[in-house]
Amino acid sequence: MKNTILERFLKYTAINTRSDDESTQTPSTLGQFDLARVVESELKAMGLCDVVLDEKCYLTAMLPTNSDKNRPAIGFIAHLDTSPDSSGENVKPQVIRGYQGEVIKLGNTSYILDPEEYTCLKSCIGQDIVTTDGTTLLGADNKAGVCEIICAIEYLLAHPEIEHGDVFVGFTPDEEIGRGADFFPLDRFKASWAYTIDGGPLGELEYENFNAAQAVIEFEGVNIHPGSAKGFMVNSQTLAAEFHATMPAAETPENTDGYEGFFHLIDMSGSVEKSKLVYLIRDFDKENFEARKTFLAKKTAELNERFEKPRATLSIKDSYKNMREKVEEHPHVIEIAKNAMEQAGVTPHIVPIRGGTDGARLSYMGLPCPNIFTGGYNFHGRHEFISLDSMVKAVETIVKIAENI
Repeated sequence: MKNTILERFLKYTAINTRSDDESTQTPSTLGQFDLARVVESELKAMGLCDVVLDEKCYLTAMLPTNSDKNRPAIGFIAHLDTSPDSSGENVKPQVIRGYQGEVIKLGNTSYILDPEEYTCLKSCIGQDIVTTDGTTLLGADNKAGVCEIICAIEYLLAHPEIEHGDVFVGFTPDEEIGRGADFFPLDRFKASWAYTIDGGPLGELEYENFNAAQAVIEFEGVNIHPGSAKGFMVNSQTLAAEFHATMPAAETPENTDGYEGFFHLIDMSGSVEKSKLVYLIRDFDKENFEARKTFLAKKTAELNERFEKPRATLSIKDSYKNMREKVEEHPHVIEIAKNAMEQAGVTPHIVPIRGGTDGARLSYMGLPCPNIFTGGYNFHGRHEFISLDSMVKAVETIVKIAENI
């Protein structure tokens, strides 16, 4: 099975599906259609029912039940796109068989994977792993999930003695830019509940995620020739720099973990006349989340009080909510996943998602949807890698979930 998984995964990573948060189209990039069509062909070749790839790049299909029992329909979901944070073009993975704990050189670049820095490597000793060549991301987030779902369906088809109910599969665009559930076709994805296969290390099982929003603060200055600027110039870049300098330094992604929330400056741009700061706001607790938004509003108002006319404008857009309150209404969904992992020889680790998945929004759309591991690490950058052994366990977990319902 491992070689089959590797072959399919490498085929998928060769397709550039990087999403684009500047685009207003769905999908935001046409490369996502390229991968969707490959997967669509595979689903049709397997003989699945109701294979549909729509104009928005949502791909769904159904493996019909082979059981006489009345089993609920379930689903498995993964996203087609990779993060816009790093290039997904011309990905050249490195396959390392039987990793022994050494420092890994990433291609011909100066980048390395050092187990003393990336201690997660130590858990992969003796395993086969796939890394980048140091020039791009790998794309395991979430091509690994796509691959694992397809391989699990293939396994179920090859082993008809494993009884299961209707199994729906769904593949979405633009999850990485927060739009993966925008046009999700619930009318043709008739599962009672589903699992996103979009987690990280072996055994991860997640049904809590951040409440999330994006804040944009725009600063307006006055541009005067610097030779006669005294008393007249207002440099918007200076205002932006002052604003960020007074943000809580300890409440950033690089300084928080577990259930701690943060502000994350993801973009800054400007000139003397106009500047912009873009922050991600994240918190598991609903009240703390709202307090963070209030904090930014107060800071913006305080800056504006220094001037005769407002110089800063704040806009905040909510992205997704913590799925916990919806998933906890269906505890059997978690128990089934835990039992399936244990049957596959995997120890479940229930942890919060320090991010979000399509499942967060889908849970509020009536489809409870916790998240299961893929076996990947260091997503969204050149230090990304994945364990092929863990990918095998992800496939086995998906099969056991289908079998246990």
